[in-house]
Amino acid sequence: MAIGVAAAVAVAGCSKPDSSAAGSAASAAPADKKLSIGFFGFAKANSFAQATWAGIQEYANANNAEATFLDSNFDGPTQVNQLQDAVTSKRYDVVIVQANDGTAMVNPVKQAIAAGITVVVEFTPVGGKYDTADPQVPGTINIIDPPTVNGDGLAKLGIDACKSAGAATGCKVAYLQGFANYPLDTARTKAAADALKAGGAAEVISNFVGGYTPDTGRAAMQNLLQAHPDVNVVIGSSQALEGATPLASGKKITFVGNGGSTQAYGFVNDGTWYGVYSVPEKKSGAKAAELGLAKARGQSVPESTVVCTTLTSFDCLGTKASLQGQTADYSD
Repeated sequence: MAIGVAAAVAVAGCSKPDSSAAGSAASAAPADKKLSIGFFGFAKANSFAQATWAGIQEYANANNAEATFLDSNFDGPTQVNQLQDAVTSKRYDVVIVQANDGTAMVNPVKQAIAAGITVVVEFTPVGGKYDTADPQVPGTINIIDPPTVNGDGLAKLGIDACKSAGAATGCKVAYLQGFANYPLDTARTKAAADALKAGGAAEVISNFVGGYTPDTGRAAMQNLLQAHPDVNVVIGSSQALEGATPLASGKKITFVGNGGSTQAYGFVNDGTWYGVYSVPEKKSGAKAAELGLAKARGQSVPESTVVCTTLTSFDCLGTKASLQGQTADYSD
């Protein structure tokens, strides 16, 4: 993404089989045993995490397993405590971790591995690096959209949106952060801002927090328009942009969303937004469950999978052209 999307994704880690920890069958569960999955997701109220959960549930129900969503409500310390409690109780055979704070989750994930629990790291890396899908905790299975690759992809769409809006030069781009001081968002915001500048944006505004709801997006857009009424392109979470978009009525502003919901696809298809970074999150959840259950049952699985190269044919870069024939797998 950015100027070298395909290369960045390839470097970040195409699926590769592991001959050691991720493929180990040392404590394989009997084939007929019903297994339990604990999903440590961002938040039950978040549509993206709900899409992950729908994929996990669907796959678990069809493959002799049951799943539970543990809601941390976007709070890192809560999620750490939840996983530590699960390790102590040995409640789950497989845990799927959608980390709020990838660094803080390192120790509890190590504890889970040591306790013989199969750990799948989904979407957000667990560890201090946010530019790779490779395992940072030995023994984990990783199905990742590296945040910096995500940011680069948003920047590429943003630069293309400038061109489509007739502002190839002098383009003013606003990037609405998700959360302030949130590790995933910090890495993604920096990557996006750097790639936008490298791609030729005349000015990059990245000090507004759009959050992950229409209400927070609307508030950020109001503040943005007061400070920068001449903005050309606005990038942010698709949920935030759903609240921001009506405020651009009558103005020459286009949008790039982050999140491939039904609503986001609709905005792209009707030309209101230029594009959307579309991770097929329900498919990713199902794949995480598939990999986790397979490993728990003694099968060899890839230790590293990049979502956008494995589960989409367009590297998650959704435009009106690339989304033709595609269907969103969740709604906000």
